[in-house]
Amino acid sequence: MLKVAILDDYQNVSQQFVDLEKLAGKYEIKIFSEPFEDEADVIDKLADFEALLVMRERTPITKNIIENLSKLKFIITSGLRNKAIDLDTAKKRKIIVSGTDSNLNLTPELTWALILGLARNIKEEVDNMYQGYWQTTVGVELKGKILGLIGLGKVGSQVAKIGKAFGMQVMAWSENLNLDKCKELDVLPCTKEDLIKNSDFLSIHVQGGERYKNCITLKELDKMKKTAFLINTSRGSIVNEDDLIIALSTNEIAGAGLDVYEKEPLPENNKLRFLPNALLTPHLGYVTAENYNVYYNQMIESLEACASGKPIRVIE
Repeated sequence: MLKVAILDDYQNVSQQFVDLEKLAGKYEIKIFSEPFEDEADVIDKLADFEALLVMRERTPITKNIIENLSKLKFIITSGLRNKAIDLDTAKKRKIIVSGTDSNLNLTPELTWALILGLARNIKEEVDNMYQGYWQTTVGVELKGKILGLIGLGKVGSQVAKIGKAFGMQVMAWSENLNLDKCKELDVLPCTKEDLIKNSDFLSIHVQGGERYKNCITLKELDKMKKTAFLINTSRGSIVNEDDLIIALSTNEIAGAGLDVYEKEPLPENNKLRFLPNALLTPHLGYVTAENYNVYYNQMIESLEACASGKPIRVIE
């Protein structure tokens, strides 16, 4: 019987979307709901498993881990890419890596929740309502403000469209900006420096990895308007977290809305948790019932395909 591990089910909800009991006769399945302590812990706890079902970029499946899991045959991830899996090592070990589809509207929706939350001081006002206070802040309107986008791909394009619907001026920059897409969406292409200096809301929508690592540091934050807000729903490594903490602590910028962090789950003592001008969510960009339904059911579909020798949605 194939031994299968479902990793990183932090909320312990996978069984709400897939009837694992129906698979009991074919697979021996174990759910891991807590983050692993380190690579040694991963190797120790997963030594006997032949298939891993992983939530994208929660537990890194590194070269060291792959080389030390001698029984591993299949890695199935949510989404069709996962930079946290060492694909080269998996290929050398002849381990099949398979993925799932993913809903595309999720991150743009959360991005706008953060933008609106920052613009109207939602966190502070909600907290104060429970304390008995009334109208303690003054918000800002979105109409007429400049929305700056780092990245105008699938996510950034949707964010741009909503920004236009709010009556915002939209600017964009990335290292491979598509000028035809800018024209189609009535988005002004610009340099990184102009984007940083002029944006009232600066939102990040490029992929993680070395290309954009530390794209935003204290150097960029110092050039932003003091009334500006930074939003990051992409990857934590794109913004230098220590520099952002300094900028928020000194009111170099008005605030930040963050869904992603350098280390996840975000440590309890991380200074971001204690800053009043930081609006934080725990990487909820893809956490919806509709998307989890796609993820978990297609993970099982991919597992069945791999086990039958006819893998689907293979990632290479």
